[in-house]
Amino acid sequence: MSTTDPIADLLTRIRNAITAAHRTVDVPASNSKREIARILKEQGYIADVTTEPSKDTPGDVLHITLKYTKDRSSAITGLRRVSRPGQRYYVGAGQVPKSLGGLGTMIVSTSSGIMTGHDARAAGVGGEVWAEVW
Repeated sequence: MSTTDPIADLLTRIRNAITAAHRTVDVPASNSKREIARILKEQGYIADVTTEPSKDTPGDVLHITLKYTKDRSSAITGLRRVSRPGQRYYVGAGQVPKSLGGLGTMIVSTSSGIMTGHDARAAGVGGEVWAEVW
């Protein structure tokens, strides 16, 4: 199965797994998805991410372990795709937005790699705003 927007597919799979209170979710791997998962782990939104060979299809699978609090509420309250294939959203170094006034995380693809909005502002680079997590 081929999707036209693999990043939206990743976010939707995570969102659906949280809604169903799953402990893990498997997603077809790509370098951009690995970087998004790395940022989610660094920011404390997911517990772990590993890459495993797929049993069914060619390529690897990202095995994402979701993070929940003691009362079984998710560490991720919301996920939103900002830039879409039909409407890209680019920002300059001075216009990188903050999510929830700085409480959430923006994921930005820059010329220096994929990073959080905070890191992009600190590095003085802009780019394409991929997603918002809170």
